[in-house]
Order: sequence, then C-alpha cells, then structure tokens
Amino acid sequence: MSLRADRRVLPVRVERAVALAGQGFEGDVHADPISPRQLLLASSSVYESLGLPAHTLRENLLVDVDTASLASGTILQIGAEARIRLMFACEACGQLDLQRPGLARALGNRRGMLARVVDGGTVVAGDTIVQLDERMPPWLDDWRARVTAVLDAAPAGSVVEYAQLARLAGIQSSYCRAFPRFLAKIGPHYANRAVAAGSGSKAPRWNGSELFGQP
Repeated sequence: MSLRADRRVLPVRVERAVALAGQGFEGDVHADPISPRQLLLASSSVYESLGLPAHTLRENLLVDVDTASLASGTILQIGAEARIRLMFACEACGQLDLQRPGLARALGNRRGMLARVVDGGTVVAGDTIVQLDERMPPWLDDWRARVTAVLDAAPAGSVVEYAQLARLAGIQSSYCRAFPRFLAKIGPHYANRAVAAGSGSKAPRWNGSELFGQP
C-alpha cells in the first residue's frame, strides 16, 4: 500500500491509510471528490511477470487478483470498514516508458483498476479484500464514452467547462484540446453542453457534484 503527496514525488509505502468516503486516501495526491480516479489497484502478478521494481505502476493498493478480470461497478470491502467502487481500467500511458522503454505496450490493459471510496475507514496492509454482492452502474474504459456520459448527466440548461469535464471523466487535461472536434462530431446537443474556460456562455456551470451517487 502506498501514498503520493505530490505528483512529482515517488510513492511512499505505508502500513495503514485512512480512506475518506467520496474522497480517496487521506494525504494522497489523487484524493478528489469529483474524480473517478481516487485509488489505483494493481496486480502483484503483473509485477512478478514483468520483473518490475516496487511502485512502478504508482498504485495505492497491490492486490493478489488479476485486475483485468475485475468488472466496473463491483464493490469491494477492504478490512472491516472501507468499501470501494471499481470504475474503469487505468490506461498504460507513455509516462511509464520513462521508467522502462516499452513498458506501456508490455502492460496493455494490465496497468490496474481505478476506484472511488464509497465508505471510509482505516485500511491496513494485508487487510482482506472481499467482493460484495451489490453493484453500482459500470463506467466504460473508453474516454469518449465517459465524456458523453458526463454530459448526459449534466442538468438541462447547464454547461461543463472543458477542464472540469476532463476531471469528471477521469482523463488528462491535455484531452481538452480534442474536445471541440470530438463534441462537434457526436452532435450539436453535446457541443453546446461543454465550453472552454472564459466562454461567453451565460449558462450556469455544472460542477458534477451529483455525478457519483452512493449505493
């Protein structure tokens, strides 16, 4: 189990962490109430098969299950208190190639699974992880589908600024450059629901606070 206080530093191994409901791990850089990327689960088998040094994948939780077999919407209980909702697979981005050339391609869809904290509590290294029977709506791995889903959820008459849209959909801010062309391609209904920062639109801005409902 590990935490990162800042994106510029390496993960730090910890024996216990506090999971905050709707936030993430206390003190972790990815703790964000309106992000689907609060936690990253990675598989120990990937580390073994590729011979990776500890924390290469920047995960919060290292688990003994193949994360590629986990379904979005699944609820996992960790220890006695914390529950997390699995969201979508974490893409193997090019940043990984800075640690080992070709690593992103070698990983494919095995980088790990992203999750949100549903119920908080203290998580201790070695805690039992149990898959619960309850499910929540799945989120798709394709970023385009997630952007569309966010805009579908926005209240009528409101708009979402590009940076906020990227944050809610769980994608890097660099994707904002692709939004105008993508939104125009899928239709005017969507193009009119997302705007650049500083847009002259008088429509109220949606912050997405209702997007991730609790079970």
